[in-house]
Amino acid sequence: MVLMHDTGIGTHVDEFLAARATRKPSVHTLSAYRRDLGLVLQLAEPAPLTVSDLSPRVLRSAFARFAADRAPASVSRAWSSWNAFFTFLVTEGVVAGNPMSAVDKPRQVALSPKPLRGEDTPEMLLRTVSTADERQRDPWPERDVLVLALALCAGLRLSEMLALRVGSVSGRDGERRVEVSGKGGRPRSVPIDSGLDAAVGRYLDSRRVRFGRTAATAALLVDRRGEVLQRGGLQYLVQSCYRRAGIGDRVPRGAQLHALRHTFATRLAEDGANASEIMRLMGHASLATSQSYIEVTADQQRAAVRANRTNRVLRELA
Repeated sequence: MVLMHDTGIGTHVDEFLAARATRKPSVHTLSAYRRDLGLVLQLAEPAPLTVSDLSPRVLRSAFARFAADRAPASVSRAWSSWNAFFTFLVTEGVVAGNPMSAVDKPRQVALSPKPLRGEDTPEMLLRTVSTADERQRDPWPERDVLVLALALCAGLRLSEMLALRVGSVSGRDGERRVEVSGKGGRPRSVPIDSGLDAAVGRYLDSRRVRFGRTAATAALLVDRRGEVLQRGGLQYLVQSCYRRAGIGDRVPRGAQLHALRHTFATRLAEDGANASEIMRLMGHASLATSQSYIEVTADQQRAAVRANRTNRVLRELA
């Protein structure tokens, strides 16, 4: 690999991340890039000082050490981070070629969905959580139901929930949608049923009682002190909801909040949604796990959401 001009690796990483930031990825995506680049770099021997030291042999050795105690998905993600990094360096004229083609990438294994187990589990969960648990120090059932419903009835990821603003839910009656900043910064608009819309309204009403009026640009989800809900707090909230409902044994291992999102997609499929509808609603980048791509209209997407059985219990709660 011929070097055109070189500075410290850290400087190039900062420039790469700055260039990526223009695509508006999530904070978590940028953090993952930096983490993947740093972890592999620490394992490179001899310790590289410049990108010219990152030969195919050095990178292969570093990735072998990196992969020793990590899942294939983690190794694959790190490989993609390094591939993107070197692609950037080639584009900038820092290096003449990308050495990652000489580093083996783990074969992607198709991930199987991990929905909640049990036909009535989502309904049981929502009904239990909708009732204030006086054993809690400061019960807030309206907020807890909304968190569950955003995943169960709109298919949102954890990071997508944290990025929501109060004004992210908008539209006329019967055409309400939630605007989502998806994975990789890709925006999508998800139709919501009247039950989920009512859950949003109940939560915002209860929030105003607790903390006063809120601007449309403020974070949608907050903790019991009125501060922006963080990743760890949201994960703990979902786990506590599972415990209160007594469904811990129905949650696939390692899934947690993602089990709710998988339940949304699984029920869409069971109720007749096609692969294209599911891809649009879930915000998938491709149809790698689907059979075909078929363009769908907004009305078809809305009908698919309306058919989701989990929305029924939210309409009942309204």
